Amino acid sequence: MELTVGPLLYWWPRAATLDFYAQLADAPVQGIVLGELVCSRRNDFKFDDWLALARELRAAGKEVRLATMALVMSEAELRGLRRVCEQDEFPVEAGDIGALQVLARAGRRPFTLGPHLNIYNAEALQEHARFGADRWVPPVELSLDAVTRINPEPGPVATEVWAFGRLPLAFSARCFTARHHRLQKDDCQFRCRDDADGLLLKSGEGAAFLALNGIQTQSAALQCLIAQRPALQAAGVGRLRLSPCGSAFSEVIELFDAVFSHDRDGQDALAELRRLPLPGPLVDGFARRLPGLVEAA
Repeated sequence: MELTVGPLLYWWPRAATLDFYAQLADAPVQGIVLGELVCSRRNDFKFDDWLALARELRAAGKEVRLATMALVMSEAELRGLRRVCEQDEFPVEAGDIGALQVLARAGRRPFTLGPHLNIYNAEALQEHARFGADRWVPPVELSLDAVTRINPEPGPVATEVWAFGRLPLAFSARCFTARHHRLQKDDCQFRCRDDADGLLLKSGEGAAFLALNGIQTQSAALQCLIAQRPALQAAGVGRLRLSPCGSAFSEVIELFDAVFSHDRDGQDALAELRRLPLPGPLVDGFARRLPGLVEAA
């Protein structure tokens, strides 16, 4: 199975971001998705910067797609969405239904259906395939057997499953990071730059529960399907998405590559992942039709 590195969901310093993608140029991943998905106030990278980075990674042999935002809330963000969808150098990953409408008007195809689109049945997937979709990232709460029923092999599009990283749970017009710091959203002082993996939220009992990432809410735990190779193969999954984190991500890539390209034992790799300084515990419940925070097995 091929590996894709999904969009960087956090606001890292510009130098750290450039260094991260420079390392990915030599990493054993086939695809990279670029772009700001969460908040347009994170403006260290403009559209032309993402485009230049995409060209560099393509020159390094990577398949590059450009992502649109998951929640468009202003005219300025709509203009940014149009720029991504109307450029003709790179395929697009649609973050919301608005992106699909712009892609259709621009005649841009093929494109990817991102994980934040509500596609939960075969009929909806087939309809989007007729519009030009060639890849689908299922919503993270779908089990692998549900993915198989919706897109049986060979299906109308290729399936790419969220295989590693904090689970994206919700987006809101409010910025909860700003609210935590008692700031207004429009005067947030860019506090999310302080949290390389989001701001951890604990339950009343002190257990890590959620992570706040600007307007996005994530799980504190990280989805990890490295030990689910047989189930992924049975589901017809051809590509795995790895969502970046702030520590040990290069080791994560190497271990996934070892399992899915070089037949390393998945349980051994899972045990090694647990020894890394990752920002949360590893879970895989959703994939196995269990509560999402069930420990990875």
